[in-house]
Amino acid sequence: MLRYGHLHRLSQWIAAAAKSEVYALQRFAKALKRDRDAIRNAIVEPWSSGQVEGQINRLKTIKRSMYGRGGIGLLRARLLPLSQFSKHQI
Repeated sequence: MLRYGHLHRLSQWIAAAAKSEVYALQRFAKALKRDRDAIRNAIVEPWSSGQVEGQINRLKTIKRSMYGRGGIGLLRARLLPLSQFSKHQI
């Protein structure tokens, strides 16, 4: 559905998932019903926030791994490529 923009299949898939015997799938279908407009936009619209979300995830992962150690200098050193720093700044 997402790859080819088949919006008409969304309602059918949600209905089938809601009737499933798998409880987790039933709950997922219920959540999809609540977010139907957002899902419709994700299927129909040509743009995506995937690249931005990936960069945010990367930043948060680095920050978590550094928790309690160093400040902005260490964070900057971990995020920016080494080619942007001179030997004196590192």
